[in-house]
Amino acid sequence: MNVESIKQIIETMPNMSTALGMEFISTPEDDTCMARMKVDERNRQPFGFLSGGASLALAENVAGVGSSALCPGCACVGIEVSGSHMKAVAEGDTVTAYARLLHNGTALHVWNVDIKDTAGDLISNVRVTNYIIRQK
Repeated sequence: MNVESIKQIIETMPNMSTALGMEFISTPEDDTCMARMKVDERNRQPFGFLSGGASLALAENVAGVGSSALCPGCACVGIEVSGSHMKAVAEGDTVTAYARLLHNGTALHVWNVDIKDTAGDLISNVRVTNYIIRQK
């Protein structure tokens, strides 16, 4: 999925994606996209580990970028995010979110997002539902 045009929009103004250090990545498949985020002072807990909230934000944002790439001109907003965290990630590591589209409806998109550390270990699994708002 080509997300380059969405990346350009995101990079033009301050937002959560840029504040937390997310980098969005195009993929060759039409139903997947990716994002990376270095674990640092912007997204860690006081104990030095990636915040679970930052993981959920990464998942929701990569799914939103994917839905936006599929629906140009629409506003794609998360209406449900549910995740499970399996492993802690220390500051200095980088996590990668692999998002796969499960349902591509007219009004709803459902995504499965696996977040992994640099060793390839599963950190979190997140389900994201986006509502697609068609512009009039």
